Amino acid sequence: MLRFIVSRLLTAIPTLLIVSIAVFTLVRLIPGDPASLMLGDLADDAAYAALRQRMGLDEPIAVQFFIWLGNLFQGDLGVSVTTGQAVLPLILGRFATSATMVLSAVGLAVLIAVPLGMVAAWRQNGKWDLAIVAMSTLLVSIPTFWLGLMILLAFGLKLGWLPVLGYVSVARDPVAGILYLVMPVATLVLHEVGIIVRMARASTLDVLRLDYITHARAKGLSETAILFNHAARNAFGPTWTLIGLILGNLLGGIAVVETVFTIPGLGRLIVESIYARDYAVLQGCLLFVAVTYVLVNLVVDLLYPFFDPRVAAE
Repeated sequence: MLRFIVSRLLTAIPTLLIVSIAVFTLVRLIPGDPASLMLGDLADDAAYAALRQRMGLDEPIAVQFFIWLGNLFQGDLGVSVTTGQAVLPLILGRFATSATMVLSAVGLAVLIAVPLGMVAAWRQNGKWDLAIVAMSTLLVSIPTFWLGLMILLAFGLKLGWLPVLGYVSVARDPVAGILYLVMPVATLVLHEVGIIVRMARASTLDVLRLDYITHARAKGLSETAILFNHAARNAFGPTWTLIGLILGNLLGGIAVVETVFTIPGLGRLIVESIYARDYAVLQGCLLFVAVTYVLVNLVVDLLYPFFDPRVAAE
């Protein structure tokens, strides 16, 4: 196991190096000059040149990259040019909000979608199967931003059951914090339920066709016992892999939901840093998302044998 962990971490190093080069290059390709944006149109040339020198923008791109990479190895992601805050604490503060939303949404989606997918496979081609497949197809087809806006319109503006916009930390006020998170989390849950249901149904159907299931039926076991005692664990393996990918994707792509509901999370920080041409924050956020994605998938791989005995036996 230790060898596996070390090999996966070593494999991640070139991945992260490529990601860091891509992030640095893409950020530099964004149109606009951050120094000009900060000073405005009325600044003189001397002030403009001084600010570019202070930000390191007067150096060649390659030199800027190696300076950034060297600081990165020392745990220094730079300082935000718009707020003056160190980037790493800024990211960690916003990440806590996004992680709360993502983990809550994925947990609820799994609790809802996996049983539905298994029932659909158990009742293949029946009315339950058709209804569940139709619902999952509909949920996957609806764009996340439109779904969020409809939930906001219905439960926030029309019915007035939930606070419309804003955010209160759960740590500061648990009740108010949960109320503010209900609609964004529900938006994420509904979208991910559609994806997980389809994977759970497909993997359960594959397992139900295996020889050991046929043997269990020949022994006279009930379909319920076969489904929950013999098929469920093996069928959950592929779904577990999908859950890992969803976790990583949501952490990096939650900007739409956070923007719709004005949640001050990591995704919204990325959007704000793009508008402000805040290179240090943007580079730090994208690299942080990439590292998180690699770590999440490492944890998924390590836990996979627990859900699939065939992998553990190998």
